[in-house]
Amino acid sequence: MFVIGVESFGGPSALAVHEVPDPHPGPGEVRIRVRAAAVSPTDTVLRAGGQTLDGRRPPHVPGMDAAGTVDEVGEGSVWQVGDAVMAIALPRGEHGGAYAQLLVAPDDSIARLPANADFATASTLPMNGLTALQILEALDLQPEQTLAVTGAAGTLGNYVVELAKHQGLTVVADAADQDLELVESLGADHVVARGDDVAERIREFFPDGVDAVVDAAVLDAKAAPAVRDGGGFATVRGWTGNAGRGITVHRIGVYDEYHSGDKLELLRRYVEDGVLTLRVADLLPAAEAAEAHRRLEAGGVRGRLVLQF
Repeated sequence: MFVIGVESFGGPSALAVHEVPDPHPGPGEVRIRVRAAAVSPTDTVLRAGGQTLDGRRPPHVPGMDAAGTVDEVGEGSVWQVGDAVMAIALPRGEHGGAYAQLLVAPDDSIARLPANADFATASTLPMNGLTALQILEALDLQPEQTLAVTGAAGTLGNYVVELAKHQGLTVVADAADQDLELVESLGADHVVARGDDVAERIREFFPDGVDAVVDAAVLDAKAAPAVRDGGGFATVRGWTGNAGRGITVHRIGVYDEYHSGDKLELLRRYVEDGVLTLRVADLLPAAEAAEAHRRLEAGGVRGRLVLQF
């Protein structure tokens, strides 16, 4: 089979096609014939050498989101050949990343495709959907409490806003002028201008601060002042700062959700019920992964770029 990966870390041009042996599933695992793999910022971080790979041998294969068809099952698997599924993949794990023709996955790291989604669209859901669920579980807010979301126009921000509204929270989200219509369509109660002063803008609506902030824009200390004393702050890039004022900082790691097939199934139902909206920015052949990385790093992509295999 072929994978898209890097022998040496670097810019987008470091990505190349590599031939590797076909993998086979063990007990309680399946092999997926990948049809689509979403491209996300964590993929560019791995490609550039920003993740610890614990001695794994190259090629290093990015990608945490895949969708395709089960083509081989291990002993005791609950899945069948031909099942159309979406999966979360771990580039630093035993089976590697999703930029691959064939991906081995544990039974509990996959779920059926939403009935109203094709392979490309479904591939945009697993990693960021699971991250959004993990964030809201960690913050443990109750209906009518207040949540601010930075980076609301991005895929993770989209899912957090939609899920938060589904849970009955009052949501304030940020948006650039060109993203205003998109963010408003997610159902946010208030929309403020994005930027380094976003905390001040949020406090214009909530002078005492919001109950929690989801910092999908990775503003870190610039976003923390939006939180009330004793509130919560969810960071997705491992911010190690101290927000002060009794604020609890939740460091979110989606790797912990690798065996959360039940949550993937919940996300599938949310898509089918119209709670979550999936967005594909563009489709590219897998061999053009470098171009996808260039476009993502240039900024302004709304929805996910998706590689087709």
